[in-house]
Amino acid sequence: MLRKSLTAAVLFSFLSANAFASGRTLSLKEALDIGLKENPGLKASASSTSASKEDIGVARSALLPKVFFEERFTRTNNPTFAFSSKLNQERFTQDDFAIASLNNPDAINDFQTSLSFEQPVYVRRARLGIRMAKEEYAAKQDDHARKRELTAFEIARTYIMVNTASEFIKVAEKGMEEAREHLRIAEARNDSGLGLLSDVLRARTGLVEAEQRLVTARKELSVARRMLGLLLGVDDEISASESVAPLAFKELDYYLSSTGARSDIRSMSKRYDNAKNGVALARADYFPMLGVGGSYFLNDHETLFGSEGQSWQVAAFLRWNIFEGMLGSHEAGKAKHRANEAFFHLDGLKKTASFNVRCAWLDVEEAMKKMELSEAALKSSEEGERLLRLRYENSLSQIVELLDAQLSVERARANHVMSKDALASALLDLSLESGTILKDLGVQ
Repeated sequence: MLRKSLTAAVLFSFLSANAFASGRTLSLKEALDIGLKENPGLKASASSTSASKEDIGVARSALLPKVFFEERFTRTNNPTFAFSSKLNQERFTQDDFAIASLNNPDAINDFQTSLSFEQPVYVRRARLGIRMAKEEYAAKQDDHARKRELTAFEIARTYIMVNTASEFIKVAEKGMEEAREHLRIAEARNDSGLGLLSDVLRARTGLVEAEQRLVTARKELSVARRMLGLLLGVDDEISASESVAPLAFKELDYYLSSTGARSDIRSMSKRYDNAKNGVALARADYFPMLGVGGSYFLNDHETLFGSEGQSWQVAAFLRWNIFEGMLGSHEAGKAKHRANEAFFHLDGLKKTASFNVRCAWLDVEEAMKKMELSEAALKSSEEGERLLRLRYENSLSQIVELLDAQLSVERARANHVMSKDALASALLDLSLESGTILKDLGVQ
């Protein structure tokens, strides 16, 4: 009985957790915390950054010792090889000095087991490769940081879209209430003989149109919620639990001075440094390579891994590429042009960032003025609709005028909602362009 009760409790907890996960209502901070951990694109970027880190180990491996084990079998009657094989096997006798044996030896088998190592001491190309791999990894980290900023922007922007879609539903529902009231007035006037049946039919049409707008608004809300879920890495709708206040609007100099620290600009700056390192890498073959190595041998004429003869050797080597058909010169020239290319990309990115910040700043100013105007337009349209409703009730205006006024009010309400959305979005865009969005959103 106890076991059944525990099983039921666990099952209930599991189902409850799934039900909660299926349609969660989150604050913006909660959505950002989840999205910056679970967003698929951000996870892919993190994996790409980790892969770049492994390139440092790949580059460093060129400076580490290489150890080789080899087992080789040969059978030969070549005089030189036969002579040396017998020597290595330590089976050489006085009879092997006979001229006939030297010139026409019998075929001989040789099983050679060897353990060798090679240790580079100075390889300029490898050391430059490590430096460039570290620089590229740092650039990839900045790329990932910019990806986090873009993801935070998309989550916050979509969260605001969810709020906006919710506001549109309120606008549509308010429109339906007023359409019903207009229909009630038209029906009352028709029943009392003061109105026309055509007014009733026109008012009913207006009510149907209001219902259609409500259906569309509900669909848009569902899409926005599902889009938010997609950004958070879940295949479900996520609802917003709060209305998000627009970000603080600061002085232009604050945003312009922040662009230099933007993650993508830092990344491009590191790649420019790496492009300059590429020039040194292209010239690395002008320097010699130094190294040491050694081997230990076992030789046997009939046994695999046998050890009739044992020997070893150690060596130090210097390898210097004296001439390679001007390859290094052309590679150095190519690397210089790549460095110039990276410089111009960096310079262009800095100027573009400054331009985008100024444009975003103007967008915010425009959005603020439009929101003020939309508030005034809404008040004016609501007052106009109220006066026309009174005039229609007193047979001083036609139903068409009243319904037109109602549409004007709904448009004004919708424009006011969109103006608030535009202001919040413009402030988000300004924050993104300046590289301060995570700080402004309070995200670590």
